[in-house]
Amino acid sequence: MENRILGLDIGDVRIGVAISDPMNLFAQPLKTIIHKSKWEDVEEIRNIIEEYKINKVIIGLPKNMNNTIGSQGKKVQKFARALQHNYPIEVVFFDERLTSVSAERALIEGNMRRNDRKNVIDQIAASLILQMYLDRK
Repeated sequence: MENRILGLDIGDVRIGVAISDPMNLFAQPLKTIIHKSKWEDVEEIRNIIEEYKINKVIIGLPKNMNNTIGSQGKKVQKFARALQHNYPIEVVFFDERLTSVSAERALIEGNMRRNDRKNVIDQIAASLILQMYLDRK
């Protein structure tokens, strides 16, 4: 039985989605969801959860540098509650500070063009969040 973990980088415009391998050793980018509405986004994530038999979701929680949760972090927490509303799945928040910066740097170092980076940066950030979680397990 598969025991995959999903990683999410939730933003106002896009949601980066990453998935672990069945042994939960490696994270890989899966897709970018372009925000439609909270409930349509939740439904798309639920479909991914069912398709890949996900049992845990790791969500990047943006924190301020002083470790407090600001307005974006509260939006992410609210989205997570919506995901869990009618779908009982374990959700773990993971400090995502500087993951987008790291993802951007990696794509620049890989000589990816700016327009192309925009399309994958959220997936890469989700992969970094998930990989950091997997590495700490």
